[in-house]
Amino acid sequence: MTTSDIGDSHIEDWERRLAALWAELDTYEDPAEFRARVAELAGERPADDPVGLFERGAAHDSTGEPEQAVRFYQRALDGGLTGLRRRRAVIQLASSLRNLGRPDRSVELLTEERAVPADRLDADEAALSAAVDAFLALALADTGRDREAVSLALGALAPLLPRYNRSLAHYAKDLLTSPDGS
Repeated sequence: MTTSDIGDSHIEDWERRLAALWAELDTYEDPAEFRARVAELAGERPADDPVGLFERGAAHDSTGEPEQAVRFYQRALDGGLTGLRRRRAVIQLASSLRNLGRPDRSVELLTEERAVPADRLDADEAALSAAVDAFLALALADTGRDREAVSLALGALAPLLPRYNRSLAHYAKDLLTSPDGS
């Protein structure tokens, strides 16, 4: 069975039940119980379905098991995960790898993600561009590339400010071209 064999109404119902489960995450005293509930929902999808794998990875990630999360994220991406979940999987995989002491790989993944042309992203995916930059800044800092990290973080922050956007964006770029950041 493929995801195309599942009816649209069933997919919508599945997504609603999944969203409700995620909304209850903080009410679970036992993280294993939450992971089991997500695995149960993922089990309603075809075996090795990228969406189910992603959700299982996110459940492990959100409950303190980054090693398992990495395996699920990678399988989901290798299995053809698309759209918003694909972008989230890259961000979350990179974050988990950084937390596991692999910031160089995190930098690679997020640099590649940052290079995806804007015209290939829908509005929801594009809305995560600042998140890509923020997590890349963390990974850069972990690799000793502090000026690049601060530049990215300031560049991501600049559009959100009610004033000083232009100045902050200029200073962010200047960090990379000033004598200390050459």
